[in-house]
Amino acid sequence: MMNHLPQLFNKPHAIAEISGSEEYPELKGRVHFLQTNEGVLMMVEVFGLPTSKLCEGGIFGFHIHEGWLCRGNEEDAFAGAMAHYNPEKCPHPYHAGDLPPLFGNNGHAFMIVLTDNFFVEEVVGRTIIVHSKADDFTTQPAGNAGTKMACGKIRRMCFNR
Repeated sequence: MMNHLPQLFNKPHAIAEISGSEEYPELKGRVHFLQTNEGVLMMVEVFGLPTSKLCEGGIFGFHIHEGWLCRGNEEDAFAGAMAHYNPEKCPHPYHAGDLPPLFGNNGHAFMIVLTDNFFVEEVVGRTIIVHSKADDFTTQPAGNAGTKMACGKIRRMCFNR
């Protein structure tokens, strides 16, 4: 059994700084990506999520997208993020970029997840998106997770040795 907790204190191999759309300017966050022998360890922290009453929301779709841009148009604030990252052309929810949802806690979410669906180097330059609704893990092609509320570009971290 591997103990991943000490690895959380290592420098990440990539980081995404998440920013909300014009509609959600207070939405901010950061995702750390650390390549391990067992997969990619991701640590996610997001602030400024919309709050809701119990049983009425507070769960947000969270995915890596294939696009390279956190820009968009009037219909889609982050159209440049394009579709979910899915190099193997799998049906949803088996895209490499499909991740567990974020669970809001008074506008804040924190999550640590280990995934072997991709390597850090595969997703550097791509985008990560916070959606307005929970992913239903059924609807094709992308889980009916609502609008793209926030976006971050995944950037390689370079360290001086």
